[in-house]
Amino acid sequence: MSSADPARQMAHPAPDSGKRRWRDIALLAVLFAFVIAGLAGLAAATGWEETKDQLMRLTGAQIAVLLALSLVNYLFRGVRWHVFARRLGLPTALVQDLRHFLGGFAMSVTPGRVGELIRMRWLKRETGWAVERTAPLVLMDRASDLAAMALILAGGVALSAGGIAMAMPVAIVALIAAFVATRPALLAACITWVYRGLGRFPRLMARARTAARSLGVFSNGPVMAVALSLGLIGWLAEGYAFHLLLIWMGADIGFAKAVAIFTFSTLAGGLTGAPGGVGGAEAAMVALLSLEGIPLEVSIPATAVIRLTTLWFAILIGLAIFPVAEAKSNAARP
Repeated sequence: MSSADPARQMAHPAPDSGKRRWRDIALLAVLFAFVIAGLAGLAAATGWEETKDQLMRLTGAQIAVLLALSLVNYLFRGVRWHVFARRLGLPTALVQDLRHFLGGFAMSVTPGRVGELIRMRWLKRETGWAVERTAPLVLMDRASDLAAMALILAGGVALSAGGIAMAMPVAIVALIAAFVATRPALLAACITWVYRGLGRFPRLMARARTAARSLGVFSNGPVMAVALSLGLIGWLAEGYAFHLLLIWMGADIGFAKAVAIFTFSTLAGGLTGAPGGVGGAEAAMVALLSLEGIPLEVSIPATAVIRLTTLWFAILIGLAIFPVAEAKSNAARP
């Protein structure tokens, strides 16, 4: 086997993996600083006192509620990961799968969230399963998120007065992507078309086709229903947190519209390809709230708080669990 084989590299990371981890943490810190600086600049332009007054409205108990609702999202999606793992045939326990899922959040700010593939390395060490065999887990996880968020966005737009421009097209694109990602033959055909167009990375494309064909094991009605339900509950919990936050800041725009804005901004941030959607999600959220008549002295702190209690809270949890997951996987390695 060639030393350039991705599966071997993932199973036996290079000696400088520690340096790469610190580099990723440095990237995380820089991104966080840029976002805070940008929001602070907007706050300064609109007046610090107004922004400060809005932030001071929040109590410790309210922040705890926001964090708890985010935790509901992470745990329900973690259980969904376990459902997929068991369906795939992995001999993993619920606690083990939750450790992998939550620990992967530490890599959420890598471009396209590819760093979350660290979960596959942990599975390789602990179960001996090759990357090609566990890759369907990642595909199904992403596809389930897309499907759940697309349905929430479409429902939010349909139920709210008015509408968000481009919301329905984004929801449709997300649903199409989720549909393709969960159809083995169709996904394999798409990968083949991409390879024919690029004419490069034959080994990677072959592995991708193998992973795509193995998705057939998930083509089970009850499994998909459970997975979709868990995703809907998880993402609705964070949307509800955003709704509560706006109420507490005196800017109630209704549950449906708040959830639609939160979901659209999250999807829009992901479409930018930026690590963790940082920058794009915040800009979309502030802009959409402003279109609803919410002044900047409210929309800016609301955006900052909800992103801190969702994305950055997840990353914090991931950073706390990451060393444990690394140690456990190293100990289990044959």
